[in-house]
Amino acid sequence: MKKRALEPVLWLAFSAGVVLSAFLIPVLLFLFGLAFPLGWLPSPDHTQVLAVLGHPLARLGIVALCTLSLFHWAHRFRYTLYDGLQIKHLNEIINLFCYGGAIVGSVLAVYLAFRIPSV
Repeated sequence: MKKRALEPVLWLAFSAGVVLSAFLIPVLLFLFGLAFPLGWLPSPDHTQVLAVLGHPLARLGIVALCTLSLFHWAHRFRYTLYDGLQIKHLNEIINLFCYGGAIVGSVLAVYLAFRIPSV
């Protein structure tokens, strides 16, 4: 039986990461980086933010955003090293660094997201 490659799954995570990141990160950066600090919009108080982040679906959304963004970065950086720097001979080290870093970051995102106190 032919061994199935992991490459399609990585391309799927890459695509999902770019779509999710392209839609959500600019909105979050605008709200929490410009609109709330500059007073363009009334900022939510601490209990409101904790109430939203305390919901399990919001936590899963944060984890999904972080995880897919990290795998998007890992796949893009891997191919940048392969094609841009032409270091295909370091295949195993690059895969370990890129995808290992994405896995460690994802585990950290899960840990931090579920440490948010519920209101």
